[in-house]
Amino acid sequence: MPFMKFLTIFSFIVSFSVAGFSQGPKITYSEPEREDSRRTVFEIIGKLNGNHIVYKANRGEDAFCIYDNEMKLKERIKVDITPDQVINVDFIAYPEHFFMVYQYQKKGVVNCVVAKFDGNAQKMMEPVLLDTTEIGWAANNKIYSMVNSDDKQRIMVFKINSKNQKNFLFTTILFNNAFEMLDKKRMSIGMEERNDYFTDFTLSNDGDLVFGKFVRQNFNEYINKLTLVTKYPDSLAFSEKEIDIGGRLLDEVKIKIDNSNKRVLINAFYYKQKRGNIEGLYTVIWDKQTNQRLKEMTSVFSEDLRVNAKSVDGNARTAFNDYFIKNIIARRDGGYMIIAESEYTSSRGGAFNRWDYLGGGNPWLSPGNYYYSPMYNPWSYPYSRWNNSAITRYHAENIMVLSYSKEGSIEWSNVIPKSQFDDETDNMVSFQLMNTGSDLHFLFNLYERRTLMLNDQSVAPDGKVTRNPTLKNLDKGYEFMPRYAKQVSARQMIVPCLYRNYLCFAKIDF
Repeated sequence: MPFMKFLTIFSFIVSFSVAGFSQGPKITYSEPEREDSRRTVFEIIGKLNGNHIVYKANRGEDAFCIYDNEMKLKERIKVDITPDQVINVDFIAYPEHFFMVYQYQKKGVVNCVVAKFDGNAQKMMEPVLLDTTEIGWAANNKIYSMVNSDDKQRIMVFKINSKNQKNFLFTTILFNNAFEMLDKKRMSIGMEERNDYFTDFTLSNDGDLVFGKFVRQNFNEYINKLTLVTKYPDSLAFSEKEIDIGGRLLDEVKIKIDNSNKRVLINAFYYKQKRGNIEGLYTVIWDKQTNQRLKEMTSVFSEDLRVNAKSVDGNARTAFNDYFIKNIIARRDGGYMIIAESEYTSSRGGAFNRWDYLGGGNPWLSPGNYYYSPMYNPWSYPYSRWNNSAITRYHAENIMVLSYSKEGSIEWSNVIPKSQFDDETDNMVSFQLMNTGSDLHFLFNLYERRTLMLNDQSVAPDGKVTRNPTLKNLDKGYEFMPRYAKQVSARQMIVPCLYRNYLCFAKIDF
């Protein structure tokens, strides 16, 4: 009898443990609303005071939708502070409030304004005018861009006047986390070369604006000259440091600020020859305090990695020619991770490769508009220039993950295999990253038995890839758009989805 009692208790413990261990992520859906269609413009603001807040714009009618923890709509609040024609909206969220930065045109003047809201999307102050720009004509392109530091203690709003093609005029306005102005400067930067471009713009926790200026040969070929540009909060001019790339031919340059170690990580794929194949990764580690280069290195992709990274019908020699760097993650120990994805398009008129869309003039300059925004969607830009009647198919394939030590030596590499495509839209392809602290989760759609299913594959700190069980409570009626998802807490993510062509949202608890 004692043995049978022990066996019963042991079986109960094992059953409970297995049930708890295998539960996995859980999905909770919001109900579709009649006002929201696949054409609704939206932004997931975040999780505030236990509420999940989403901004939606439908033909000039803007609203904040507040969802509870079960994704039940608590309230839909009309945004009554914005005029009819809003050019652009940006948000930055904190645990108990959020800021909305928007710009609109009134007559010949574009106004940039900030408003503050609490965790229930109630206005906490009257909108404050941040800056104005007189343009003299009607325009629908945004002029101001906003970037924030990783810790959200520094925010910068800036604009660039490109009327003089050889001398761009910057206006930068730096704020603290209460949107109190700390610094405002107007300064210029020389654009000596006809093919000068800017990289993405980043802001350090100290309030330094950091970006790259580079020369791309013949519009759509390789980068053969690179300069690191820094704007310090108390400086009256840009600090420009040319980086000697040693005659290498670089691809798209990506910059990440390592705030913990006061460094800047500069990464790009590189080639040995014109129109050649990607050979590996070129990296420069820059010391922010001395404003000098600490290290320069190249890592050649191994044959094994090429075999794993190539597409099903591809070959190892050209394996990385369609890869683009999507994320750079800086670790506290000084190491970092590079995440890249294979992306390309095809159509009846032939395939577009990276040479077609890496150049073609300044990608951010709008004809007739002397002000332009350097912030752009890294996915949509390459394809938005093509306007033809052929059906365009968007492809997003394997994901490559590289881990490097503080010194820049490769620790491990791995590939998450996938094959995605969709016609005339890229909403359902590509992936989103969820960082739980212990693992990196990659969420993306794959067809399983002719049904599009949301998959979760994770990468452990040692590089091991795990294909996790099917997410709990997947409903066949929902089509997920993971590339627009947003992590709102340590173990929660909000993913937009479509249900019978209506926009709704799913909360995933890890």
